[in-house]
Amino acid sequence: MMVEFFPVTDSDLDEILDIYNYYIRNSTATFHSRRMSLEELKEFLHVSNPRYPSFLIREGDETIGYCFLSQYKKRQAYDRSAELSVYLKPGYTGKGIGKSALDSLENAAGPAGLHVLIGTLCGENHPCIRLMEKSGYTRCAHLKNVGEKFGRILDVIMYQKEI
Repeated sequence: MMVEFFPVTDSDLDEILDIYNYYIRNSTATFHSRRMSLEELKEFLHVSNPRYPSFLIREGDETIGYCFLSQYKKRQAYDRSAELSVYLKPGYTGKGIGKSALDSLENAAGPAGLHVLIGTLCGENHPCIRLMEKSGYTRCAHLKNVGEKFGRILDVIMYQKEI
């Protein structure tokens, strides 16, 4: 079946919240450690914002993930850059969907006036690190011991790509 990307609407937020809360509870893909509410998600995810687009990822009638761009730091000098995020339901990773999500975000970035995309990853997220490197992103920072989740001290690795 074909994977398709649709702009996120408010009616998609419950499904997105379920996916994100799964990652909060079960992985270091996000450094959030408390379950997120719908209100918090609305602040976190820009719905209907052409500057920072977000996409629901569907296979047939099933939502299998989402991806989005967000503001990189809240200072005007960074306005040419955005941070990217991709979250897929368990069982859908390693199938090329993450690469398609990156492509969708990159294609949306140029028309939005963005020139640099940044990925901020947990140092132990090896599948995402491989995805970034295979997709032409350059490792630009390694922050050691900056996070803690599940009783483990974690590194953050940052990647960037000029669009």
